Amino acid sequence: MSQQQLYLGIDGGGTKCKARLENSSGEVIGEGLSGPANPAQSADTAFTSIVDAAKQALTAAGLPSADVSKINACLGLAGVNIPAYRAETEKWTLPFKRFMLTTDLHIACTGAHGGSDGAIVITGTGSSAFASVNGRQNAIGGHGFPLGDKASGAWLGWRALTYVLEVFDGLQPTSPLFEKVCALFNTTSKGEIVGKSLHYRPTDYAKLAPVVIELATDCDFVSQNIKKDGIIYLSSVIKRLKHLGAERISMIGGLASYWHDWLDDDLQRLIGPALFAPEHGAVTLAKHYFKEA
Repeated sequence: MSQQQLYLGIDGGGTKCKARLENSSGEVIGEGLSGPANPAQSADTAFTSIVDAAKQALTAAGLPSADVSKINACLGLAGVNIPAYRAETEKWTLPFKRFMLTTDLHIACTGAHGGSDGAIVITGTGSSAFASVNGRQNAIGGHGFPLGDKASGAWLGWRALTYVLEVFDGLQPTSPLFEKVCALFNTTSKGEIVGKSLHYRPTDYAKLAPVVIELATDCDFVSQNIKKDGIIYLSSVIKRLKHLGAERISMIGGLASYWHDWLDDDLQRLIGPALFAPEHGAVTLAKHYFKEA
């Protein structure tokens, strides 16, 4: 097995790094899971997480850690869509035989469509979209919160908190959403809510998303209006992906099933299931770029 070529797929995000190791025969021989791997957050942490996940995969495959030098790797990382961080990452001296660098969106799209052309819409803590058609890649969104991430968990939570504060200011009527959010904060004080949320990160805002989703289903008018704004945005994104030539589109992420069910029927018919995970897509790209001699 060690005489075969080794192909590693890395899916590196802001909270974790997943590794998938395959041999030339296409067998999954090892997997690994480590910490954050977004160079835009910390290049040093990302480097360490990638190497750690790779060595975990080798250990799971029953191979010595020295075999890391035999690996052909594809790194699909969050943050490298920003030129400055991509340039920094391309200078890394990783222990692999060879490696190629691309975005986490690219590998997710490749995995979702089994290596064929297509597009993805991601709605989780953040949101973004990506199309790969006829060798051309186009990204939509992915700018990060608060510059982007519409229809994401962070966006839903931010919209909820914005509304609650406007109720306190006498600019909006009260609703069950106001009551639910105040209950979660265990206060009816505007000052306390602002104080607790002043340094919120996207993941903190996203913790309020389930409340908006629940109340939108229960016909709360404020939550429904938030939902409608998200639907308008995602509908525009899907239509844009179709215009770019994507015949197959998948929705992935923790909120994907909700948004899918809320879309108009004609758009739902454009959506198909993701075939494979992002790390599978990364291995597919590694095999494409580093074909055996």
